[in-house]
Amino acid sequence: MPRWLPRAMLLALGLITCFQLGTWAFHQLIGLLTNVLIAFFLALAVEPTVGRMAERGMRRGLATFLVFFVVLAASAGFVVMLGSMLAGQIVGIVDSFPQYLDSVIKWINLTFHTELSRVAVQDSLLHSDWLQKYVQNSASGVLDISTTVLGGLFRLLTIFLFSFYFAADGPRLRRGLCSVLPPARQAEVLRAWEIAAEKTGGYLYSRGLMALISGVAHYVMLEFLGVPYAPALAVWVGLVSQFIPTIGTYLAGALPMLIGFTVDPWYALWVLAFVVVYQQFENYMLQPKLTARSVDIHPAVAFGSVIAGTALLGAVGALIAIPAVATLQAFLGAYVKRYDVMDAPRAGARPARRGSPLPERLRRLVRPGGDA
Repeated sequence: MPRWLPRAMLLALGLITCFQLGTWAFHQLIGLLTNVLIAFFLALAVEPTVGRMAERGMRRGLATFLVFFVVLAASAGFVVMLGSMLAGQIVGIVDSFPQYLDSVIKWINLTFHTELSRVAVQDSLLHSDWLQKYVQNSASGVLDISTTVLGGLFRLLTIFLFSFYFAADGPRLRRGLCSVLPPARQAEVLRAWEIAAEKTGGYLYSRGLMALISGVAHYVMLEFLGVPYAPALAVWVGLVSQFIPTIGTYLAGALPMLIGFTVDPWYALWVLAFVVVYQQFENYMLQPKLTARSVDIHPAVAFGSVIAGTALLGAVGALIAIPAVATLQAFLGAYVKRYDVMDAPRAGARPARRGSPLPERLRRLVRPGGDA
């Protein structure tokens, strides 16, 4: 046996063990890594505002706290408005449920010549095995729902804590990262950090401005039609249509259409028409002007990046895909050398004749009296 063979086998075994441990640790920490990634992009989004407030003399920690307090207050207000709207709708549906049931039973009796009554239907539902099993499953699922809600709250708390530390200690974090790099690499890291903060902040701010404009426009339309809960629905349409890529517009317009349908079926058609018209106005007039400086990427590239981000990280990847691609595009644009493109001739076109003189031998051949 060669002397190096046992050492090579031990080295291979050690590498395999380290790889297995690394894979296991990565799968165990994938949730934490995702939260840190979300927190990092959220810190990049508030970095321009926090930086301006710090330049005016405010402490960076206080500035970060004020920015996050405004964000949390706005989010809580949106949740309360949406919750009150849904609670009102549920109460209205419960109050009018006996009338709906009477109308359905009347239609069944007239159509199928039966003699059903609401009391008999209610007794059969209350004593049915399906309802008892459903109640038992719902009672056992309350614990699962509570666990999911507590897990979501803990995840939000983790994201906000990490993003607060990233934003408040941004300069210190950059100095610590650059201290282990040579000067040439330090300049590239700082440039990439600056571009990422500019693109991410610009993307979120432009989306927030478009959400505000969309919410105001839809509020005027809903208030004109007399649809209930117009403020909450306008906020819903503005936020969902802008911050949920690709399908956000359809999800945003579905809820106002449903509530408008409960008032008058024609209101649902008017809401649908307004959503379609406003979407065209936003795509071709509003969005190109607001995102020209912040996120200047091709729509096909943006759509592909959203699909790729969704495949990698789900809804989180879809949200951060566009600013990440915009940052990468802007960073590579500083190092990729570009050249002027020449106009290519059309296929099958004859080359243009040039005015260059014929060679001397040809001139002698065509000259009268020349040599044969």
